[in-house]
Amino acid sequence: MSYQERRTIVSLISTILITAFYFAYVFQKYPDASAYTADVFHFWGSTILILIPVSIVAKIIIYIVFSIINTVATNEQEPSFSDERDKLIELKSTRNSLYVFMVGFLLSMIPLVMSMPPAVMFIILIVAGILSEMAGDISQLYFYRRGF
Repeated sequence: MSYQERRTIVSLISTILITAFYFAYVFQKYPDASAYTADVFHFWGSTILILIPVSIVAKIIIYIVFSIINTVATNEQEPSFSDERDKLIELKSTRNSLYVFMVGFLLSMIPLVMSMPPAVMFIILIVAGILSEMAGDISQLYFYRRGF
């Protein structure tokens, strides 16, 4: 298994774990108010805005730990270059990720049209963001495995 495949697997697992722990913590603080009050909008806005830096910091720490453990276990350094194949795989996986998010964004507009609570829209947007990140990682792993 190549370094890129191991890094992609670590990214996929870390995305799942960070999201699970974050939302297990956040949903305990959901306000007991009407679905259309300012408290609910404040809750969802702050949830999304806090998730972004928490995810970034956690991923940086996880990548540092992964790099250290990988170097100790395999005596293999991170490749200092990326060739055209790596760049092409990254571009195609980013494309797939954006497609998934675009579909999720369009789906998140449906609850607003159907007069559902705005919380449904926020949940669909968050899930679309997480699924798009996972789709990018899975695509990247698929393209590396396929030998593209």
